[in-house]
Amino acid sequence: MMDLPIRVRLTLWYFAMFASAAALLCMASIWMLQRSVDETEYHDLQERAQDVQLILNHEGPEQSTEQIQNKFSALYDLKDDGKYLQVQDEKGNWIYRSKRIAGHYPVLPSPGILPTEGRVSELKIGQRTIRFLAYPITARGMRYSVQTGIALNRPMMLLANFRGKLLLLTPIMILVAALGGHLMSRKALTPVAALAVEARRINDRNLDIRLPVPAARDEISDLSRTLNQMLARIDKAFASVRTFTGNASHELRTPISLMRTEIEVALYRPRDAEEYRATLGRLQDETVRMTSLVENLLSLARADGGAETMALAPVRVEALFGEVARVWKNAMDHAMHEFRVEIPDGDLVLLCDAQGISRLLSILLENASKYTHPGGVVTLRASAEDEHARISVRDTGIGIDALHRDHVFERFFRVPNAGSVRAGSGLGLSLAKWIAERHGTQLCVESSPGIGSCFSFSLERADTVLQATPHSASASESGVKLSVPSRSNASY
Repeated sequence: MMDLPIRVRLTLWYFAMFASAAALLCMASIWMLQRSVDETEYHDLQERAQDVQLILNHEGPEQSTEQIQNKFSALYDLKDDGKYLQVQDEKGNWIYRSKRIAGHYPVLPSPGILPTEGRVSELKIGQRTIRFLAYPITARGMRYSVQTGIALNRPMMLLANFRGKLLLLTPIMILVAALGGHLMSRKALTPVAALAVEARRINDRNLDIRLPVPAARDEISDLSRTLNQMLARIDKAFASVRTFTGNASHELRTPISLMRTEIEVALYRPRDAEEYRATLGRLQDETVRMTSLVENLLSLARADGGAETMALAPVRVEALFGEVARVWKNAMDHAMHEFRVEIPDGDLVLLCDAQGISRLLSILLENASKYTHPGGVVTLRASAEDEHARISVRDTGIGIDALHRDHVFERFFRVPNAGSVRAGSGLGLSLAKWIAERHGTQLCVESSPGIGSCFSFSLERADTVLQATPHSASASESGVKLSVPSRSNASY
């Protein structure tokens, strides 16, 4: 069954609430009226019994029972009140008995067994319903049982008329409840409708518009703030995409323009083999740079889209560092850097994605090599901690000024005033930061201008030790200077 619209559901809920409230009010009114009638009738019967008590108290102690009986007969035989009255003393002597009641109540309870508030009973006599009260009194030093009654025809007629009129009002109450529910639902959803109208005006060209936030601190204001926060995130994401697209286009246009220029100059006139070789070398350099840029762009795009996956597995640090060192040994030698790899004693095993960490280390080593002058030192180091291992890449290069240190992980950011060093695309550290975050860690940087930089992160240690991996070459086999300091004296 299809869900009802929220406006209809609210109308039904309000209708049920109003109808239930009206029904409860009607039942409470009937109950209160019935109770008021019962209390009034009880007090009336009680007053009649107390009238008998006053009459008895006016009689002297020398009056005999027969004299009192004659006086009651003279007072009540000709009155309507005497229709339902019986008086009996504690010895069982009848002081007065109404003929209409004597046949129905031939015996009265003794005053000793009657409760203080009396005993109420009802009896149907002909077309009338009579309510009786048997009430104990004390007069002339003697206790009496007084039973008096009153017809309930008029109170019952009053209650019947009241119930009938309430029944006639039921359709009106239902209609009012439905109308009230509809109006209340419209009133409640008016702010939501206003937010919907404002939200429809927002598109990809005016994401800076924000929805109005009501002054009241309620669910509508919370919804407005939540939607505004979402719009801010979407606006930021769109701006990031635009910036990313523009920067990527610029970065790709630059090497393509250089390659086109080189080719046009080479084709302008015939040249010898050396000139063509030099031109091809420059084209190769630009091709390598453009290939690295495209790879980083694709990796970041896959990362943003959630398509880049990483599988964590136990990896030996010695094998991991050995493979990275084998790749970077020739590049470090060509740049005339001293390349050091330091690992602690024992078999240190990390829980990580080997390919992802290798790429992260390659990015850090590339930056270290690029921004370190010939003769400098680049150190790849692992140090064991309690349940984690700290991996770091330290160099003795030009360093990073404190003003730019917090921005180095932003996409397409390049540290200005880098001297004669040719800056990269500004994507490497962003990708490295993403890889570190996917491993549940943070990539930290410590740097001082003229002294060098150190990029580090921590990884969780695996619980089991891997067996030797025959496919990975060790750092010592690759010809790199390998030092194995103990955990207590390891230093950069």
